[in-house]
Amino acid sequence: MSLALAVGSVAQAQQMPGFPADAASQGGPIRLRQQGINNLRDPAVRQEESLERNRMETRRPYRPGEFELFVQRLANAGRLGATTRVDTTPSDADRTGKERETFGDVDAANRRIEIRRFGAELMAQQEPEEPTDFSSLVPPDYLLSPGDELVITMWGSVDADVRAAVDRSGRISLPRVGPVMVAGVRYADVAEVIRRRASQVFRNFDLSVSLGQLRGVRVYVTGFVERPGAYSVTSLSTVAGALLRAGGPTSAGSFRQIQLRRGSQPPVTFDLYDFLLSGDRSGDRILQAGDVIHIGAVGAQIGVIGSVNKPAVFELRANETVADALRMAGGFSAVADRSRVAVERLDDRSSVRVTQLGLPDSQSVALASGDVLRAFSVIDVAQPMLRQNKRVRIEGEVLRPGEYIMPAESSVTDALAVAGGLTPSAYLFGTEFTRESVRMTQQENYERALRDLETEFTRATSTQRTSSADEAAAQAARSAATSRLVERLRAIRPNGRIVLELMPESGQLPDLALEDGDRLYVPPRPTTVGVFGSVFNGGSYLYGGRRSVDEYLRLAGGPTKGADVRSVFVIRANGSVVSGLQQQRSSIFSEGNLAGVPAEPGDTIFVPEEVNKTTFVQNAKDWTQILYQFGLGMAGIAALRN
Repeated sequence: MSLALAVGSVAQAQQMPGFPADAASQGGPIRLRQQGINNLRDPAVRQEESLERNRMETRRPYRPGEFELFVQRLANAGRLGATTRVDTTPSDADRTGKERETFGDVDAANRRIEIRRFGAELMAQQEPEEPTDFSSLVPPDYLLSPGDELVITMWGSVDADVRAAVDRSGRISLPRVGPVMVAGVRYADVAEVIRRRASQVFRNFDLSVSLGQLRGVRVYVTGFVERPGAYSVTSLSTVAGALLRAGGPTSAGSFRQIQLRRGSQPPVTFDLYDFLLSGDRSGDRILQAGDVIHIGAVGAQIGVIGSVNKPAVFELRANETVADALRMAGGFSAVADRSRVAVERLDDRSSVRVTQLGLPDSQSVALASGDVLRAFSVIDVAQPMLRQNKRVRIEGEVLRPGEYIMPAESSVTDALAVAGGLTPSAYLFGTEFTRESVRMTQQENYERALRDLETEFTRATSTQRTSSADEAAAQAARSAATSRLVERLRAIRPNGRIVLELMPESGQLPDLALEDGDRLYVPPRPTTVGVFGSVFNGGSYLYGGRRSVDEYLRLAGGPTKGADVRSVFVIRANGSVVSGLQQQRSSIFSEGNLAGVPAEPGDTIFVPEEVNKTTFVQNAKDWTQILYQFGLGMAGIAALRN
């Protein structure tokens, strides 16, 4: 048919549905509109899919298997805060405030390790409510079937945009062209099939064909799966997509023995580890209507824990070795000891229990079900300090301050010699020497003391009785003040300083062995003495010869009326403390409790405030109540005698 004949027949075709009334008057190419095509999907299928979505159950929490719990106990054995309970440690978001205080400073490496089956995280994601295309590209060998929708665009002598669904007879219907058989045609060939049919009606045109809405297919998931049953998926869904819809294998299901059964054809086995470990989806087949996905029972399982990139429980195939297990676990971590591993076998629990394997000689050792492979860390075990070089920082009044790497068995004297010695203005008595190991010990002891103090305060508050509203209010105020005090004390962090116990006239430091991370700071000679606390004018005063502590207190105006003069103390520049309570004298401070004690440059004198002070009115009130109660008692005794 020529283009003129086609245009001439438009008047006759105007009565057909889908054609505009003014097609002839426009003088352009024929515009074909899509006829009203109803949804050809079976209403019963649509209703069943709706019921399936409505009865979808909410996702249940992950339930580890018995072997997973066993491996988890082994992974956490001997770790700080680890227990043998089967439930998991709550996350930071779920912990109470007290638990966050307890676990907040624990190193991340010492927290409880969660061991799961490899692949469980992938299957734990929320399943989609609607069938989803897991592949955006349609493969060329995709076979068209009833229910598929084709989007056809024609241009040239004819202008058409048509969406045609494949009916149950396997045909699509095109205006002016008629029915075209497309069922069973490959997606790569369907454009040519439609072109040949349309060329019988039109000339000088071109077209393109793409897939619109895909048909739904019904597949069945059986075996050891979380939610076995029938599922409606798209015609491009694969085995992995259907497994996600079904929740994946249970703790007793296999990740490596997944069979696709299609009619009378031999079953095809799909190993999900190929996809999880290397991203290989070559065995992930596209599903067809009536396919059955069967999850077999889990095979041999082993655990890989310790210094590997992915500690987990893995499923083994026959003849897999130590090298295969380490490969599935992602290999050794950066801090792992790559020269050896340990294997704990269930068969040897009553005898040797654990066997050490040297690497790489033992990489080909076969593993059995129940084996637990452990990789060791080179940083978890304390190394001998005597043979190690030390990294120290030397600052202050030395000729060459900086960081230095000192040989093994070096001392503080050696560190000063490497730094060029002291400058003329160095104040050796005030040297600050800090050590990281000491700081950590101080921190642990400080936290333990704070917990004991808080427990004692809580016990004292809970056992104290109140007989009046005033006493109850006072007790509440004391409790609030105690809580604030504990919070402020908790914010303090020890610095790890070691008091060197130097004398003011000392000319050299003690011959103390160095450790890695030590810091030595030699300050310049100070020119002031600080006086703070309950004095009239606290501040720093110039050091003037051999003045005593009480002379500097007089310069600050002396203690105030509310000062606790018996508890005055002096913090020396070397870190030591001299307290008035240490002096073996019976007189009060004004008569010389610290009188005559010489002050040194850099000293800090502190006069604390007296606590539990009472006014004259409070004392009078208390004595009045006592005398009143005493008078009542005497009157009662006299009445009994009469």
